Amino acid sequence: MGQRLGSLISAVGGLVFVLVNAGGLPDALGPVVALTGVAVFVAAVWYSVERTRSWPRGPAPLPRSMRVYWACVAAEVVAIPVGALVLREVVRRPVLTPVWVVFVVGVHFLPFASAFGVPLFGALGVSMMVVAVVGAVAAWNVGAVGAAAAGVAAGALLLAFAVIGSVWERS
Repeated sequence: MGQRLGSLISAVGGLVFVLVNAGGLPDALGPVVALTGVAVFVAAVWYSVERTRSWPRGPAPLPRSMRVYWACVAAEVVAIPVGALVLREVVRRPVLTPVWVVFVVGVHFLPFASAFGVPLFGALGVSMMVVAVVGAVAAWNVGAVGAAAAGVAAGALLLAFAVIGSVWERS
């Protein structure tokens, strides 16, 4: 997977996390966070595409790398709704669902680090998992606002890593 595509996917994911979760923040803060997320998304996309415009295309991903990618995406597609169901019906804490999503997304990046030879994916995955754990504690103690804050933080991480990936690639 090329740097540009990876950065674009990260930026889109980051924007989705911010927009979906900004509404759960206190009234005055939600719209400001959402607008800031859109502005950062535009800047991240511009920066990651503009910065890489003159770079030569890297080699196509190996078939093994793409198998790892699709296996992780498939596992994610199963783990998110199953975990949400367990949180809602067994644990009876649906407020933890957003942080579960953040955690699963973080875990799905870990195999990418070795499959694509990009250690930055490992750092992103661990960072997302830490945000999820802190967010779970916050959600457990203060409710939905804690979960929403974790979702926004996860979005900010993805947006930041979209830009970091542009710098990292050529450093």
